[in-house]
Amino acid sequence: MIVKDEFLSKLRRYFGLNLYEVKIWTALLSRGISTAGELSDIANVPRSRSYDILESLEKKGFVVMKIGKPIKYIAVSPKEIVDRVKKNVRLESEERLKRLEELKGTDIVEELNNLHTQGIELVEPTELSGALKGRHNLYNHMELTIKNAEETVTIMTTTQGLLRKIEGLKPVFEQLKKRGVKIRISAPLTKDAIPAIKDLGNIAEIRHTDSKARFVIVDKKELLFMITDDSQVHPTYDVGIWVNTPFFASALEELFELAWKEMKPAKQVLKL
Repeated sequence: MIVKDEFLSKLRRYFGLNLYEVKIWTALLSRGISTAGELSDIANVPRSRSYDILESLEKKGFVVMKIGKPIKYIAVSPKEIVDRVKKNVRLESEERLKRLEELKGTDIVEELNNLHTQGIELVEPTELSGALKGRHNLYNHMELTIKNAEETVTIMTTTQGLLRKIEGLKPVFEQLKKRGVKIRISAPLTKDAIPAIKDLGNIAEIRHTDSKARFVIVDKKELLFMITDDSQVHPTYDVGIWVNTPFFASALEELFELAWKEMKPAKQVLKL
């Protein structure tokens, strides 16, 4: 039996199996029913490992052991396997989420926070910086940074960036609004943004700008700026720089303040 490596790699990725497991499984699928020795020869897997692998596949629900001598194994329908894997993934995810929720109020988290706080105190503010690659990572860190805002959040972004932030960060903006944090967003406003802006309501003040820039300033202390044009780069190649720099963040906030005064409110531009 010849199975392409690319196909085996896909099976490993989708079903969470190791290389020997996918080899034995595909060998069994090609036979329907077979012994461990036969599968070992077909899949080119060491005989000393075949029984352990089949036992693992049996526990995962991929094969059924047929009673008798010699022991034989029966392949389960791939369609049934997909349903079983989906169910197992769902149950595992629910269990992990449950454990993480239970962890929140424990001494473990408190001890971890104490360790982190002590560690941060030993670090110079200028050393708190880093490069972030991939839009998913960028938005995760952006959310973390914005969550801790105490006074102001200032954002300049693109049209698509505005839509992404309203969609992904609205719950965070709502929390900040309740805490009295001032949120200002500037972006090139088009008719495509009207539904999102209406959905955001009065949580943030939004104004129009023709400038092209992508950055976030939090409390005039932390700065996250993107160094690529989001319309010209794939999300996985998006890059941002995060720095804890009150000196530069305050200066950029002052420049933004000057530009903000000249920007027209969203309601005026889009006639909301």
